[in-house]
Amino acid sequence: MKKTYVKAKEEKTRLHPRNKNRNRYDLSALVTLNPELKKHIIPNKYGGMSIEFSNPIAVRILNKSLLNHYYGIKNWDFPEDNLCPPIPGRADYIHHIADLLAENNFGKIPKGDKITCLDIGMGASCIYPIIGNTEYNWKFIASDIDLKSINSARKIIESNDIIKSKIECRLQKNKNSIFKNIVKKEDKIDLIICNPPFHSSKEDAQKSTLRKLRNLSDKKVKKNHVKFAGANNEIIFEGGEIKFIENIVNESKLYSNNCYWFSTLVSKQSNLKKIYKLIDRNGAYFVKTIPMGTGNKSSRIVAWTYLSKEAQNKWRDERWQ
Repeated sequence: MKKTYVKAKEEKTRLHPRNKNRNRYDLSALVTLNPELKKHIIPNKYGGMSIEFSNPIAVRILNKSLLNHYYGIKNWDFPEDNLCPPIPGRADYIHHIADLLAENNFGKIPKGDKITCLDIGMGASCIYPIIGNTEYNWKFIASDIDLKSINSARKIIESNDIIKSKIECRLQKNKNSIFKNIVKKEDKIDLIICNPPFHSSKEDAQKSTLRKLRNLSDKKVKKNHVKFAGANNEIIFEGGEIKFIENIVNESKLYSNNCYWFSTLVSKQSNLKKIYKLIDRNGAYFVKTIPMGTGNKSSRIVAWTYLSKEAQNKWRDERWQ
């Protein structure tokens, strides 16, 4: 007997209003696009149908289906040991940062290839550039320290005509640098985004993954059966999230004339106080914190600029009009 999947009308109200993933998943439409998803749909405790979120394969197929359904992206394939990013949360960052541009553009989001965005540590999935380009047609520079991730992203880009030639991948050869070797002297970048590694060690990553799996599954998960998702460089950095962001902030001052807005996700609220002090110490003109939330998880974007109000208006008039 053929299963039917009822499209729920409820919204994930914590997501950005323009987020295409705001409504409950239309499982029928997703299965039509990707029949492989069907075997990973299970009954939930509320009497409806849902995805087997504790299964990494199911989550990857779901996100692949969402990218095809909402953004027209096909062949979103990358190595299994790389991080599979959840699409709704990644889209939220893009939409919130678009609103930030609109604040100094008479309330209108600047769109098209006149806007250049740099993604620090894009990963093998190239997810932020994909969403940013398909939503707003922005040009992207996408950097990573891992050549395999660069090659994976290039393969995805080349296999999708709608993003081909709109995303430029740049390899960061110095693991201790953020912008050096990536931002060229002549570059003018409207936005810099980053989702930094948030674990300081493999042990920290494994504990987090175990906790997440136990929350998602009704079954007990043994510690020795846990394999955290993501390559080491994607989720682990010596010193953790705060050290990585410290490097971004300290180096950003050297590129204050190349970029309008610098930004980063901050997953740990306890890191905010130190981040604000670092930004202030480097002489930023303006700092803004944008709250975000998906499901039960809360996060935020911290953005800063070194441009005075007069310089911001000049940037807008010369580049966005």
